[in-house]
Amino acid sequence: MTQTDLTRVVDLRGRTPPGFIAIEGPIGVGKTSLAKRLAETFNHQTLLEKTEENPFLERFYQNRGQAALATQLFFLFQRAQQIQDLRQTDLFEPVRVADFLIEKDHLFARVNLDREEYKIYEKVFRQLTIDAPRPGLVIYLQAPANVLLERIHRRGTEFEQNITQTYLETLNEVYSDFFLYYDGAPLLIVNAAEIDLVNNDSDYLQLVDHMLDIRNGRHYFNPTFFG
Repeated sequence: MTQTDLTRVVDLRGRTPPGFIAIEGPIGVGKTSLAKRLAETFNHQTLLEKTEENPFLERFYQNRGQAALATQLFFLFQRAQQIQDLRQTDLFEPVRVADFLIEKDHLFARVNLDREEYKIYEKVFRQLTIDAPRPGLVIYLQAPANVLLERIHRRGTEFEQNITQTYLETLNEVYSDFFLYYDGAPLLIVNAAEIDLVNNDSDYLQLVDHMLDIRNGRHYFNPTFFG
């Protein structure tokens, strides 16, 4: 759905999307798919995690203990480089949709690394200069661990099939703790358990209509309340 299509069903008069939208949430919740759809709708560029480029990720899901630090550092360097590349171009404008917040990198580090590995990670992180643009809106997608696990199995990425519900429950806990205190940007918390923001136009349009009015503070989107 393009912005032209959107104007036929959502009143856009005096309402503009945030220039920089960041989408977060645990694996399987639909971050990347929603980022791509919002980018298409508002003619934004995307800034996406490139998980397929991480050579350690498959080994991590097979044996988290052995490959956790390498996996974590690869993603950290990748995200820092993406942001640096944008900052170094004269064409940089914060008009894009990202499927990650650089601040959330610590979440996975705390979950996956042991104490000594985390010290190494923290030392590396402090040495990096990461000047990420402040989002105009952060969308945090939530869903229970059993729903996430079902979606992961359904999309069928082979090495992701080793992910356990216990691991997803842990991720949900650290995400909840992180966003409980998050105040770095306007925040929209979305109950994504029973909606399809990619394939269901009604769900998607309700979300877009809701987010267009957010300029500050903390907000919630639970479609069950919309009838």
